[in-house]
Formats: sequence, structure tokens, C-alpha cells
Amino acid sequence: MFPFKRRSIFFLLSLLAGTVCCSQSLFQEIPLFEERPPGTKILNVEEEKRYDPVVDSLVSRVTVPTLSIFRPGKAKQDAPAVIIIPGGGYHTLLIEREGRKMAKALNEKGITAFVLKYRLPSAYYFDDRSMVPLIDLQQAIYLVRKNAAKWGINREAVGLMGFSAGGHLALMAGTHYNTSFIPSIVPHNYLKPDFLILVNPVVSFSDGTGHKGSRDNLLGKNYSAQMRHFFSGEKNVRRDMPAVFLAHALNDKVVKVENTLDLFNSLKSQGVSTEMHIYAKGDHGFLDNTPPRDEWLGSCLYWMKSMGWLN
Repeated sequence: MFPFKRRSIFFLLSLLAGTVCCSQSLFQEIPLFEERPPGTKILNVEEEKRYDPVVDSLVSRVTVPTLSIFRPGKAKQDAPAVIIIPGGGYHTLLIEREGRKMAKALNEKGITAFVLKYRLPSAYYFDDRSMVPLIDLQQAIYLVRKNAAKWGINREAVGLMGFSAGGHLALMAGTHYNTSFIPSIVPHNYLKPDFLILVNPVVSFSDGTGHKGSRDNLLGKNYSAQMRHFFSGEKNVRRDMPAVFLAHALNDKVVKVENTLDLFNSLKSQGVSTEMHIYAKGDHGFLDNTPPRDEWLGSCLYWMKSMGWLN
């Protein structure tokens, strides 16, 4: 009888812990597409999940994209929404550190957050490996705006927060929103984010400052000059694109800080509203909590308030 009682007590404690968690953030995961995701050749692929002591939970081999909804426990109507796009060099996703944990941090500030688990490029699984992440992000933006009333969010305050390669993907959505790559017929203003938050982002695919790993994973080895130009964010800045918040570490050894500096200069030359924070230390992803998350996120939240997206 004792083993049964011990299991029963553990089960009850688990339920209690889940209830406490749900009282702070309301969580739900939904598929991005009701039917087969567009461009997918092989669907039933088992995701690879593993734990890394430095960056927490990782997920790879993603072929079925999802959107996880995190609503504050005391969510208000017309709350701003942020779609979070984890990084991972287009070969894996830092789904916990740059996804779920960030969502809960935003919930504490009254922001409804969405974590995008986007498909990771593979010529074996997809017809056009280079476009599937952008298709997934456009679909996510569309779903958030379509369900704005249902989820209690402000349809005109839908932003993107991207880390590293996720920042690159967010920037692609912010520069190429005038072309719809998703099956649904939607107006362009449905696909245009209202603001971009880019943290140590991959920006360029150039040979000089570009991140070679992200470029090769997304485009493969045989890409054209036109493809490299299309996916180099600093070369596609447009005057009517969303406002941008930038944060990067000067000593980033993975993604050169010049990615952010060059993007800032391009944005400034086009008159795009921009705020940039360059920290002396932090390396890539601020992994050692330098600067502390409250530091750069606090600056980001102040920027959102100053721009009118957050009360």
C-alpha cells in the first residue's frame, strides 16, 4: 500500500503545482495550420528534445509548427501582444530560455505573449527550406490578429521579439510584410508587425559580418546573390517598416555586434524609429545574466511605453 500512497501524494502535489502555475500564466499550445503545413514533404518526424546545462531546453527537427499562448493570470482587454521567436542558428530552438521563460516575464508586465515553434530548415523535409520559417511567422502574425478579440489583445499593438536567428526571422517579417507567403488571403496590414524587438540578432548574410551558420542552415550551400540579398536585413530596410528596439553585447563572439550597428545605420538613414542599446559585456545571448534581464528588458518596456504600446 505504501508505494500507492506515495504515488497518490505525488500526483496531488503535481496537480497543485500546476494550478499555481496556471494562476500566474494561462498557457495553451495550438497548431499553426489546420491542415498539412505548406511546403512540407515529410510530416511525421519525431522532434529531438534535449537539455543543455547552459541554455536549458532545446528542440530540433521541427516539422510541425505551433504557437503557444501565454496570457497573464489577470489579463486585461486590449493588452499588447508579443510573438517571441527563439534563436538557435536555424538548426535548433532555445525554446525555454528564449521562449517560455520570456513569455512568463512579459506576462508579469501585463503583456500577452506567444512563443513560436517554427519549422527548422531542411532540404529533406521541405520543398523550399529557406521560406518555411518566414511562412510560419507570417501565419503566427495572422492568427494573432485574427483572434485578437478572442484573446483580449490590441490588434494594433502586435510586436515580435526575436533572439539571434529568431531576430533575423523577425526582421524578415518586418521588411517583407508586403508579400504574403501564407495560404490565407489576407491584407498586408495583417502581416505587418507593429514593432520589432531584436536581441543580439543575426542581421546580415554577407561574407563580412554575416552569421555563416545561420545562412548555411537556412539557404544551404548553393544560394544565389539574389537570395543572399533578400535575407540580408540591412539591405531591405524600408521607410514604412515597424519601429525597432535593438540590444547587443559588444563582446559577442558568435554574432558580431556589427550586425546591429549596420542595421541601426540603415534604419536611421531611412528615418525608421529606432532605439539601440550596446552593452560592454554579455557575449552572445547574455547567458551569464550580464546584463541582467531586468536591465535590458526594463529599457525595452520603457521604449514600448514611450511609443504608446504599453500602458
